[in-house]
Amino acid sequence: MPTISVIVPCRNEFGHIDRFLADLWSQQLPRGRELEVIVADGASDDGSREVLHRAVKRWSNLTLIDNPRRIVSTGLNAAIRASSGDVIIRMDVHTRYAPDYLAQCVAVLSETGADCVGGAWAPRGVNHVSEAVALIFDSWFVSGGGRAHARAHDGPTDTVYLGAWRRDAFWRFGFFDESLVRSQDSELNFRIRRLGGTVWQSPRIRSLYQPRTTLRGLWRQYEQYGYWKAKVLQKHGRPATIRQLAPGFLVGLSVALLAVSAVYAPAGQALVLLSGSYTLGSAAASLFACRRPRNWRYLPVTPAVFAAFHFAFGYGFLHGLVDFFLLRRGGRAGFSLLTRGSSKPSTKSAANAT
Repeated sequence: MPTISVIVPCRNEFGHIDRFLADLWSQQLPRGRELEVIVADGASDDGSREVLHRAVKRWSNLTLIDNPRRIVSTGLNAAIRASSGDVIIRMDVHTRYAPDYLAQCVAVLSETGADCVGGAWAPRGVNHVSEAVALIFDSWFVSGGGRAHARAHDGPTDTVYLGAWRRDAFWRFGFFDESLVRSQDSELNFRIRRLGGTVWQSPRIRSLYQPRTTLRGLWRQYEQYGYWKAKVLQKHGRPATIRQLAPGFLVGLSVALLAVSAVYAPAGQALVLLSGSYTLGSAAASLFACRRPRNWRYLPVTPAVFAAFHFAFGYGFLHGLVDFFLLRRGGRAGFSLLTRGSSKPSTKSAANAT
């Protein structure tokens, strides 16, 4: 029978693996389809591996393989090579899924003929900071109009959250780039589009991503995102989208004006103008996001969340430009180990993601 292969990168997910497996085994499969699940574990040492070993004994269609390099791209590629399905669907442990998630991925692939399909990047918080992240996540001030944040978008897009592919797509467009610690999914989608393929987003493919629960964790996450976007720029000679350059431009211009202001007074005035404009923009975006009465409690933290998105990404991007373009090296320790803040698993159903 035709098989759906679910590929799952995993490392130290003890607090989430049980809920993920519950979501997985409750999936409504398309008629005439079988399911296999390949979990690539990156040497988990928090008890996750023991949970997975018990699950393997219970479910014959679950396979556990090793991912010794411990990064997402190598785990995904190893899982793809170990799979046998004609449709390959990525799932992550920190995400909750609607019961028809797999079925809708298969249906949208068939209906659109796209090379990669997926849903929107839709967050659901579990504490005050992560709820504030979820509140402003689809703000234009965060996404710059990126469709991956727009839950209602149905059509071609730059990239999607997670992703589903026909098996032959990886032999036509290539596998995930194993030189990337972050941004391996958006880089693959960029490659697909550059080679004439189509990436399609559908609101029928529903999931809920759990954001970082601390500002420090959010900063470290987006610092890495920015850093590895510089590597993608080096690889392709152009950015996947122009809006990705905005945070780096903001941070770079601020630093340059600050440095020059000591000897050139108008630079200091320009820095004050730039800082004031950003502050006004952040305040306006915060007020708009918190305009409903029950959301006012997030207003004190939303400007800090906006700053973490922009300045962490911008700093990481500039750091990456120096490493990858000037010094011709990269993958520094601070940017090469995946980070995730400690958090409790979400108990909210992904079926309510819309």
